[in-house]
Amino acid sequence: MRHQEDSTARQQQVGTAPRRDSARLLERKTTLAVIAAEAGVSLPTVSKVVNGRPDVAPATRARVEQLLDQHQYSRNGLRRNRRSGLIDVVFAGLDSPWAVEILRGIEEWGAQHETAVAVSSVRHGNARPASWTSALASHHTDGVILVLTRPTETQLGQLRNAGIPLVVIDPANTPPPDIPSVGATNWAGGLAATEHLLSLGHRRIAAITGPADFLCSLARVDGYRSALERAGVTFDQGLVRYGDFQHEGGFARAVELLELPERPTAIFAGSDQQAFGVYEAARQHGLRIPEDLSVVGFDELPVTRWASPPLTTVRQPLAEMGSTAAQMLGELIEGLPLRSTRVELSTELIVRESTAPAGQDRIRLPRQSR
Repeated sequence: MRHQEDSTARQQQVGTAPRRDSARLLERKTTLAVIAAEAGVSLPTVSKVVNGRPDVAPATRARVEQLLDQHQYSRNGLRRNRRSGLIDVVFAGLDSPWAVEILRGIEEWGAQHETAVAVSSVRHGNARPASWTSALASHHTDGVILVLTRPTETQLGQLRNAGIPLVVIDPANTPPPDIPSVGATNWAGGLAATEHLLSLGHRRIAAITGPADFLCSLARVDGYRSALERAGVTFDQGLVRYGDFQHEGGFARAVELLELPERPTAIFAGSDQQAFGVYEAARQHGLRIPEDLSVVGFDELPVTRWASPPLTTVRQPLAEMGSTAAQMLGELIEGLPLRSTRVELSTELIVRESTAPAGQDRIRLPRQSR
């Protein structure tokens, strides 16, 4: 009797599962049909977008993606129990040694974990968000690391809905609480750079940071300001410039500072590339580094050791940031809980030959013609 009851129960359980799956499938098909009607396209077109097919017009794809988000259509089930051994890294641009150092850390982690790394660049990251996020889903990536300064809510939502684990490196603004991110101690770095210059006797210290709406830019300037205030030096907003983290921005902003009636004796540049722009501005103004102008950078790119003179800089652990983000992504892929969704790695001041004690006779050194 017990055997017959158990057999009947098993038959009921076996019969129930297909019914549940059929109900889910019907519900998903119904949702897709509604989305197709609202978007004014065919059901196969919506299916192509869901599955990341490339043969859909960008405007149509964007409209369908928006409706998928509005209907909270989850694509997690498409990815369940499927691994490709591949992760994607999306950069805003690959023409920077900063990006190369981050990629080096990610690739080292990939080699240790037998995971392939696919790299892509989205120079105009917000122009066509649906196209590249759908492409990620189409080649069955296990997870994504975004090195974009400004990932949009739409982009993040599309990746979430596709069930793709995601980590962001050094975002310009605070990401949503559910998006893990990796950065560095920017405030402490700005503090250390400025304290070093103060210890050399400099008092008229300028700062060239990045864009004014980037958290890392503001944090570095806050550290700079805190160091001045701790030393009893009045903070002068006229000595702060906002650049673009590139050579050109550093050069342009340094020219402005060096042409002030009373120029600074030292400049803290918020990136090594901007620091090299300062080098060129100083050369064109007939100033010697460090005799006439001390310069501190930020990042510790490999080339800083080979500059003339070698650059004093704040080491931002770029490769470690890459490997840490990859490790976090690996844990997400495995379904493991993260110890923290926000990780900040320590910065460190590296003193070289671009900084020297301030000389009172150099503060008002006349500018030479270019």
